[in-house]
Amino acid sequence: MPNRNSACRWLLILSVLIVPALLVATAPASADAGFRKWISDFRAVAARNGIRKSTYDKAFAGVKTPDPEVLRKARFQPEFKQDTWSYVDTRVHSSTIEQGQQLARKYRRTLDAIEKRFGVERSVVLAIWSMESSYGNVFNYPDRLHYVPRALATLAYADRRRAKFARNQLIAALKILQAGDITRNELTGSWAGAMGHTQFIPTSYLAFAVDFDGDGDRDIWKSIPDALATAANLLRKNGWKTGKTWGYEVRAPRNAKRYVGASKTLGQWRKLGFKRPNGKDFVRPGEKAVLKMPAGSNGPAFLMIRNFFILKRYNNSDTYALTVGLLADRIAGYGGVQQKWPKPKGVLSMDERREIQVHLRALGYYSGDIDGNIGSGSQLAIRTFQSRSGLTPDGVPSQKLLRTLRR
Repeated sequence: MPNRNSACRWLLILSVLIVPALLVATAPASADAGFRKWISDFRAVAARNGIRKSTYDKAFAGVKTPDPEVLRKARFQPEFKQDTWSYVDTRVHSSTIEQGQQLARKYRRTLDAIEKRFGVERSVVLAIWSMESSYGNVFNYPDRLHYVPRALATLAYADRRRAKFARNQLIAALKILQAGDITRNELTGSWAGAMGHTQFIPTSYLAFAVDFDGDGDRDIWKSIPDALATAANLLRKNGWKTGKTWGYEVRAPRNAKRYVGASKTLGQWRKLGFKRPNGKDFVRPGEKAVLKMPAGSNGPAFLMIRNFFILKRYNNSDTYALTVGLLADRIAGYGGVQQKWPKPKGVLSMDERREIQVHLRALGYYSGDIDGNIGSGSQLAIRTFQSRSGLTPDGVPSQKLLRTLRR
């Protein structure tokens, strides 16, 4: 017969093994029950905001569990966490510029009409389209989209920091469904409920959505004219100044850091030693501008005028607004940033990663997309090429690999 101490040890071991297993088994069921109760309780809130019972029942038919991907994505927002140079580089490159210019030609008449009605330049509208949905490419991957009522209910239930936002957006989403603007199955969007080609949250949709193609529906999911006009309408109603830029890249004097965030006229900035890299003068020296140095003293500096801050009404991030402005300039045919970003030594740009894929495809090692994303297919192609070229087959894209491919 085992002694008492031995028996106690076995009971302790069993408790360590069994209790966590029971918690794992029961936690989802408990969470799901809590989520279903939240949906049931929120019905009264929706009713007080004019949502009919039939609309609410249709919206949440079959919705039993929170969306785990929503909570995972909520923890990472690149425009607030990614280095500015990296964020810009992955969004302003030859592919996004060329595609924007092609779409400018394809939708010329629509963009002509948008410029005439809203006073927002086509390059800006196209840049937003690229930033928000990769020119609609997101719709080619329906598994990455979220059912908006479930996503917003998940945030309202499980994300305390975003709960108030999510409740307000959920009411707005239910109003959109109730109005018949979109069917239940088509009411899809991002983890935070942003919808359509130009990624409007439900409250912004209700405030700014436009039926620009004249079919009677405000459809930012399937109608390119509606989506682009809706983006332009948001900017116009927030004070967009037609014919003016968003800001200027400038070479900053040594003591520039002390002025970051200050507002002065462009003429005053010029007297302090801030000059445009191309040698041109400021068009309107009396215009007010704010100094931004997103990469610190070692990177390019920018003087931001009013339209930059209007772009932030779309996404309240300096990095986002800067990137939209830079991409819009390139789509319009202007040059890019002339000063170098402070990148880590040896890092490849998006265009250099795309060039690696182009070379590997030409040599017969690669057959995937030329997108600059070095996934498993690209890594296999790199390793194969490296093995046959006497390089270490680590599958890592590098400056040395690119130089070898160029030869």
